[in-house]
Amino acid sequence: MDPITLFAMANAAVSAVKKGCQLYKDIKGAAGDVKGVLKDLDDQFHNLHKDKPATVAQKNAYIEEKNRVIELNKKQGETAGIYQELANYLGDFFDNMNKCMAVIEEEERKAREEIYVGDASLGRRALQLVIMKKQLEQMKVELREMMVYQAPPELGALWTDVSVMMDEMGKQQKVLITRQMQKEAAQEKRRQARMKRLTEEAIVGFIVMVGILTIGFMFMWVAWDRQQKYPQYGNGIFPKTERQRREEAEPQVYIGR
Repeated sequence: MDPITLFAMANAAVSAVKKGCQLYKDIKGAAGDVKGVLKDLDDQFHNLHKDKPATVAQKNAYIEEKNRVIELNKKQGETAGIYQELANYLGDFFDNMNKCMAVIEEEERKAREEIYVGDASLGRRALQLVIMKKQLEQMKVELREMMVYQAPPELGALWTDVSVMMDEMGKQQKVLITRQMQKEAAQEKRRQARMKRLTEEAIVGFIVMVGILTIGFMFMWVAWDRQQKYPQYGNGIFPKTERQRREEAEPQVYIGR
């Protein structure tokens, strides 16, 4: 598991929670007596421009805000769906945060007990992990502040329920993730050892094959050279013996019936 990927997923969940909270808050704020909300907007607008006429841009902004309130008021029934989405996004955040924290702590342990072999420098990698850890903690604080103190009360209760549940599950996941990472690390070491052994065996086999081919070529070259210089010894790879040459030189006697 890559901590950078987990961090990015946690950050994306935070952004989704923030947007959902703002939408939930806006809908709740526009719910109820929409006529009263629109009247307050009218009063504020007219008081601001009682002595000085509003510009076209200011009028357009005022109209857009009134339309936004009207549309939000129509979405009162959607808060249940947003509430559920927020719970899911919070679950995603805590899940990825806990996984990322577990991976970071495991890498910190490995850095103390094993030789670092990563692509980046040890100092740069350590700084990167420290920054991610602090940013995750800050994200958690920001979400808590927003949902408990800046959003409707029911979102504060949602935060409490989800955070308590995910903290407990996170402790269990941390143990499982650590075991999994250690298991994968052991498997990777065995794989690398096996690949090293196969590579060494392949190199030895290649050297042996080259040696055999070299010796064979040398035999063939010696035989060819001997054939050129001493044709009396025949054209075979191995030269004829003295007896073979003498028998070939003796005349053949045929006995008739």
